[in-house]
Amino acid sequence: MNTQTPHVSSATPRRALFRLAAVVVGASLLSSCASVFGPRTVELPLHKLQSSLDKRFPINERLLQIFDVQLTRPQLSIQPEQDRVALAVEASVSPPFARDAWAGSLAFSGRLYVDPGRNAVMMAEPRVERFQLGSGDGEAERQLKQVANKLIASVARDMPVYSFKQEDLRYAGVQFVPTRIQTTSNSLLVTLEPAAK
Repeated sequence: MNTQTPHVSSATPRRALFRLAAVVVGASLLSSCASVFGPRTVELPLHKLQSSLDKRFPINERLLQIFDVQLTRPQLSIQPEQDRVALAVEASVSPPFARDAWAGSLAFSGRLYVDPGRNAVMMAEPRVERFQLGSGDGEAERQLKQVANKLIASVARDMPVYSFKQEDLRYAGVQFVPTRIQTTSNSLLVTLEPAAK
């Protein structure tokens, strides 16, 4: 009868220790990846938004099939308390059978939202805040003021305030999409999240 005690390899505790260390390292790598690939916040300062809008002007529209309207020189401002942006533009209206255009200004505001499909910050629900036109014709100016909301609805409906480039939405090989927006006094904070696969 063999009464020898079985030999226990000293490698067994080492293997268990190695496995435990691998689990700990793996868990820490996963947690660091979560912070890298989790939501990110990008700040869009007012000057960057202004530069993006400048490229979309001048805008030419025909109003009531009669008046040719040109909007130029956009000036953007942010209304953080209302989550809106305001836009003031110079307006030039060419009435039919008139030699000179009427010059004035137009200011409107819009609610901001993020369109993940277009990778853009958009303006919606525009409303006229101010419309001044030095037409010299009181009746014509009153008529134009009455339809100014239609003009703005046509011009500003779903207007991109800022469009992201594809390369701006890629970090460490992961594609992101804009999902939320927050306004501050001089910038927009856009939340980016990894795109669903």
